[in-house]
Amino acid sequence: MENPHSPISIPEASPKPYKKSFVTTLMEAASLRSPFKEDTYFTSHLKASEKKALQELKDKLMASYGPDGECTMWGIPLLAEDEKADVVLLKFLRARDFRVLDSFRMLEKCLAWRKEFKADSVGEEDLGFKELEGVVAYMHGYDREGHPVCYNAYGVFKDKDMYERIFGDEEKLNKFLRWRIQVLERGISLLHFKPGGINSIIQVTDLKDMPKRELRVASNQILSLFQDNYPEMVARKIFINVPWYFSVLYSMFGPFLTQRTKSKFVISREGHAAETLYKFIRPEDVPVQYGGLSRPNDLQKPASEFTVKGGEKVNIQIEGIEAGATIIWDLVVGGWDLEYSAEFVPNKEDSYTIAVEKPRKLSPTEEAIRNSYTSKESGKLVLSVDNTSSRRKKVAAYRYTVRKSTLE
Repeated sequence: MENPHSPISIPEASPKPYKKSFVTTLMEAASLRSPFKEDTYFTSHLKASEKKALQELKDKLMASYGPDGECTMWGIPLLAEDEKADVVLLKFLRARDFRVLDSFRMLEKCLAWRKEFKADSVGEEDLGFKELEGVVAYMHGYDREGHPVCYNAYGVFKDKDMYERIFGDEEKLNKFLRWRIQVLERGISLLHFKPGGINSIIQVTDLKDMPKRELRVASNQILSLFQDNYPEMVARKIFINVPWYFSVLYSMFGPFLTQRTKSKFVISREGHAAETLYKFIRPEDVPVQYGGLSRPNDLQKPASEFTVKGGEKVNIQIEGIEAGATIIWDLVVGGWDLEYSAEFVPNKEDSYTIAVEKPRKLSPTEEAIRNSYTSKESGKLVLSVDNTSSRRKKVAAYRYTVRKSTLE
């Protein structure tokens, strides 16, 4: 496809902000020093001491529960000599640095909690939080490596009425916690529990407008439940729309986190969600509110990615459109703050160019554009993004579908 200003075939860049603030530099240094390397769960990759720990944990389970004891987790019999059981046991061992006794105690407590909480059946319950679905916590698509992605956004709770409806008393809080566990359990049901497979999820947490003080109790309980009962279930924690004071909070709780946990963190300040998420998730799988192309109940047609350099204008030319055909397109540029327009250029030299969308400035918070145009004659559609007034490089994506005329 012709694109004289920025060919789509150019290798994808990893854009950075034009000028990093001190806070950004501090957060990057703190969180991205050692990129997380996910466990493969192949027992052949284990050290001799780790293999020994795995066997000792199995022996302790057998001694405690017996060959006929009920000892299952996520539908996997932990006493079975198979690779799925090994994956689960290795998660508990990894969470406790292969200290067998600590891992065993953690596992026993988790089994007891799952039985009391009835975690195996929570995924099928109707807990009545329709207004929170797709807003507060929800599974949505996969990352580039195939991990299911869970999005979290608690900004809606700055509304006092909403907060009271959900967290007004202990009974409501417990019901919310059950719903939040339900979302996680549904995500875990998508995992393979297989060596070399997809054995963890991605967490994306939007910190925009999050009421810190009001959600402290709920946040602490959620964090405690996750840490105690879902070890090594998250491959990467991506924080977006991070406020300036996060660096202060990080300096306070950072020392209490293991290097392994901190290596999973990716931190992105406000206005840079798209360029951060695109590094891990394809644009067609990123929700529109975060600079992607994915809308609820939408077709997941692959998108083409490109970058718009600072001071550059990019024209995307979609050619070969026949008379009577309808073209539908999606286009997004992360952190827009530039000018966009669309025009149809007929093939006939004596025809006039048609302004489908007049040039207009798009705000940084603008969601992806979706529009359509039915041509009366053959030609091409030209989508233009003009970033000449900015020095910041921006990530972008587009896709389109052409429907031919049904008329003979």
